[in-house]
Amino acid sequence: MASNPPGPCCATGFKHEGNPVGEIKNVNGIDTYVVYPKDKNTEKAVIILSDIFGIYVNAQLIADEFAANGYLCVLPDLFQGDAISLSDMESGKADLQAWFPSHQPTHVDPVVEATIKYVREELGAKRVAGAGYCFGAKYVCRHMKDGKLDVGYNAHPSFVTHEELGAITGPLSIAASEIDSIFTTQLRHESEETLKKTGQPWQINLFSGVSHGFAVRADLSNKHFKFAKEQAFCQAVNWFRQYL
Repeated sequence: MASNPPGPCCATGFKHEGNPVGEIKNVNGIDTYVVYPKDKNTEKAVIILSDIFGIYVNAQLIADEFAANGYLCVLPDLFQGDAISLSDMESGKADLQAWFPSHQPTHVDPVVEATIKYVREELGAKRVAGAGYCFGAKYVCRHMKDGKLDVGYNAHPSFVTHEELGAITGPLSIAASEIDSIFTTQLRHESEETLKKTGQPWQINLFSGVSHGFAVRADLSNKHFKFAKEQAFCQAVNWFRQYL
């Protein structure tokens, strides 16, 4: 395993404040948040593959930021109405053991594949990136091949196997947290060795003093946490500018 299965740290965090500017559409039976760049150009797209909270304000605001940087951004509901609730995030009492069996690759892969098809065939994207947060990072790796996702970015990945990581056929950037029982120091170093063997461009940026989830669920009242979250986003944008 290149990163451990999700744990309690995946189910905690802070709700962010803001007013998403995109629209939630039903795309072939899948709720999907879609936000366009200012010029409405759809040639370059970012698909956000979310943490276990699905389409919620934190992820929507990140999608808006990608759009503000010139990318069509799409955020599908990987869990088809069964995401972990914000109340469970704020209480940290989500029952992950009961939830995970219904959200395995057999359930999630079809959603990702349908979203990629929608972005390429209906919205006209010629180049597509995946941005995975926690849970979603596994599916960025799983779909970085066979002409699906061209470029990838993952923040504090969970549940990724070495086989999935080693099979990528495009550039991958990872934002890692110093305090992380899921993507540990040992697993991070093992992932470096796996990435070397792919022959693809890759980078891992390590952010000090922050924990798993910092790139999407940080306490923004803490100056250091806010800065780390912003820098992790800049890492993604710079990577996409280079390779997308």
